[in-house]
Amino acid sequence: MEKTTSSKFIQQHLANERTYLAWVRTAIAIIGIGFLVINLHFNFLPQHSAGADLMANIIGGAAVIAGLLVIGFSTYSYFGKMKTIDSETFKPEKNSILALTGIITATMILFGMYVGFIFS
Repeated sequence: MEKTTSSKFIQQHLANERTYLAWVRTAIAIIGIGFLVINLHFNFLPQHSAGADLMANIIGGAAVIAGLLVIGFSTYSYFGKMKTIDSETFKPEKNSILALTGIITATMILFGMYVGFIFS
């Protein structure tokens, strides 16, 4: 069998795959938070105002969109890292980490606002 360029960097590629899978798990958790908020709101808090209903729907939708964005960013990042590992030009990414952190932070802020709105 002929050796490929990628075979020289097996450990780096496997680490890249583990990182990608960690981001996918994070995305699934974010989407789960959205479904949890909607489910808990409409099953256990049916007496709240239309504003609370709207807020629950916004958080649910934002969490699903945020989760999909995280999957998109992480997939793009995975393939970009794969190329840079093989070409030996790898540089750690700052922008994607900042973007993903922003998405997660925004989702958690919306969730916090919802909890504050419900208990005020």
